[in-house]
Amino acid sequence: MLARMARLLVVKATAGADAPERCSQAFTVASTAAVSGVDVSFWLTGESTWFALPGRAAQFELPHAAPLPDLLELLLANGRVTACTQCAARRAVGPDDVLPGIRIAGAAVFVEEITADGAQAIVY
Repeated sequence: MLARMARLLVVKATAGADAPERCSQAFTVASTAAVSGVDVSFWLTGESTWFALPGRAAQFELPHAAPLPDLLELLLANGRVTACTQCAARRAVGPDDVLPGIRIAGAAVFVEEITADGAQAIVY
């Protein structure tokens, strides 16, 4: 019997309140995978970077969508959440500003994750 290789799902959210459906899809897919036992790395980039800050996810509204704070909580509990270094810097967001459990990292870490054996990347 062959051992199953663990797969990493890397989901990059590039939209925030500027494209709410795309943003919600990224959070929904990533959190669903994470609570299903998939190894998930969720990246906040572009306008979604704002959701790394306390209280910002609660300001997001989209009819018929799961509340963003709940999805973010699931991701923090069951996966990894990263805010893009450059995106955070452009918004004057530093490591002391973000929610506990969110790291700030850059392109080198993203490339390392998406090129790992068995990794699958999805960009919203």
